[in-house]
Amino acid sequence: MLDRLQTLEDRYNKLNELLSDPEVISDTKKLREYSKEQSGLEDVVQAYREYKDVTTQLKDAKEMLEDNLDAEMYEMVKMEISELSSSKEELEDRMKILLLPKDPNDDKDVFMEIRGAAGGDEAALFAGDLYRMYSRYAESQGWKTEVMEANSTGVGGYKEIIFMIKGNGAYSKLKYENGAHRVQRVPETESGGRIHTSTATVAVLPEAEDVEVEIHEKDIRVDTFASSGPGGQSVNTTMSAVRLTHEPTGIVVSIQDEKSQIKNKEKAMKVLRARIYDKFQQEAQAEYDETRKSAVGTGDRSERIRTYNFPQNRVTDHRIGLTIQKLDQILQGKLEEFIDALIVEEQTKKLEQIGE
Repeated sequence: MLDRLQTLEDRYNKLNELLSDPEVISDTKKLREYSKEQSGLEDVVQAYREYKDVTTQLKDAKEMLEDNLDAEMYEMVKMEISELSSSKEELEDRMKILLLPKDPNDDKDVFMEIRGAAGGDEAALFAGDLYRMYSRYAESQGWKTEVMEANSTGVGGYKEIIFMIKGNGAYSKLKYENGAHRVQRVPETESGGRIHTSTATVAVLPEAEDVEVEIHEKDIRVDTFASSGPGGQSVNTTMSAVRLTHEPTGIVVSIQDEKSQIKNKEKAMKVLRARIYDKFQQEAQAEYDETRKSAVGTGDRSERIRTYNFPQNRVTDHRIGLTIQKLDQILQGKLEEFIDALIVEEQTKKLEQIGE
């Protein structure tokens, strides 16, 4: 591990030199590439440097014990050795985690697709709750949210809503939200006060760049139609809505959020590219079933991952068995406890796999 860490520090130092090179500075592509690589190494190199510093201090402290020290100084040095040994162990654990294979999509922006599933209007209302929850979480992280397409029910819910979240590391945290989310509550329309169970599905797709997915114009069928609002009524007379069909995969994207056909097509292409990229990723992962089963929340989207119980103000994540009695706060976007726990769980499983 230490040899690998030294190699990474050497590379980090080399990148520092390259980023000061006038030729690199004048080459936008190389400058961006090297800056991104250096940024990705920063945490692990910083931890390694701290580790080397602590190791040197520990060695010096142990050598001091061999000198003729008075009793008070001897105890002080022993205490320092204990503290430094503890710091060294913590840094070793931290470096192991930092050296784990990184998901290449972690730094990307994401598309989130939320759909009301079982439960009719109540499922659509819950889809709206989830959209607002993720929007608030994104805001708390300093990320930006942009709605790509929304099929509202007219009563505050969504049959489907597609939106983009732009921010550093968005995918690394939101990828665990993939799956079926279940809600248990008494609908406002229920006079008998009975608890209903409804579901909404969440899909999280990393934004795909042009170089990652090759899409040929000849493979895309473009249809235009008039936009429609809740209930299907026409909201304008121009053919601004766009439907793209990628014929090789059968993936269809319809966007009517903008009044401009050109803007709708641009948005549709972004979503289409992300869905095609996601399809290829899912197919590749399916070849490694055991690996996929051990991952946390990045598998089958039909998997029920979380239950939101309103009567008991309780949210349970079924993948890790974590229950938090703060449903009201969680719906305000305070998702950190769940996301942090899911990250730790996945890191633990990866460490176990490496150990095996």
